[in-house]
Amino acid sequence: MNDSTLHHVISEPRRTVPGELPPALILLHGVRSNENDLLGLAPALDDRFFVISARAPLTLGPGQYGWYHVEFTSTGYVIDEEEAVRGRDTVLRFVEDIRSRYPVDPGRVFLMGFSQGCIMSLGAALVQPRSFAGIVGMSGRLLDSMPPDPAKTDEYKGLPIMVVHGIRDGVIPIQYGREIRDTLGKLPVELSYREYPMAHNVSNESLNDINRWLTARLNAEDWRAAGA
Repeated sequence: MNDSTLHHVISEPRRTVPGELPPALILLHGVRSNENDLLGLAPALDDRFFVISARAPLTLGPGQYGWYHVEFTSTGYVIDEEEAVRGRDTVLRFVEDIRSRYPVDPGRVFLMGFSQGCIMSLGAALVQPRSFAGIVGMSGRLLDSMPPDPAKTDEYKGLPIMVVHGIRDGVIPIQYGREIRDTLGKLPVELSYREYPMAHNVSNESLNDINRWLTARLNAEDWRAAGA
């Protein structure tokens, strides 16, 4: 599917509700991974979702892609913040592409990202919170170049966000997950934050909790309408 904003693969809903368009779940992979990685999670998620897994725009190696370049050093991460912002903006354009390209409910679009994909998901939500029905961030962090916008405080009100992180994560240590918790906890979002005895990965326990959270969001009243 190379004629889209981003190359991507899809998994169509395994169950449809008569008279309703399916909700969309857009998956964003981590650095040096690809669009096929997170698609493997689709069978474990609510069967009403139209799942779209995107390939990041930067080629880092054979079958390896990223949203921005990053170096892992002994003193921390070295990244191109401007490139990261461009990656986030590409995600936002891709979301609009999905709304127009596929028969999905434009009011029920969720983002779910792992690692660098989590960073992009949270960054996109902080810019356009009302574009999303919910956000799932797995094992990521916040970037200085993508802070919350005080002018959007009212738009953040009620935005459902779930953040999960492993206490044994050696790639993005747990302190970064807790920084997400502390930063988003100051906003009027509906935040669910959980830690697990896992490394830099998705465990069965975390995935089951994510699926329960997503299902609850699908069955709940639209937060945007409720907060209008």
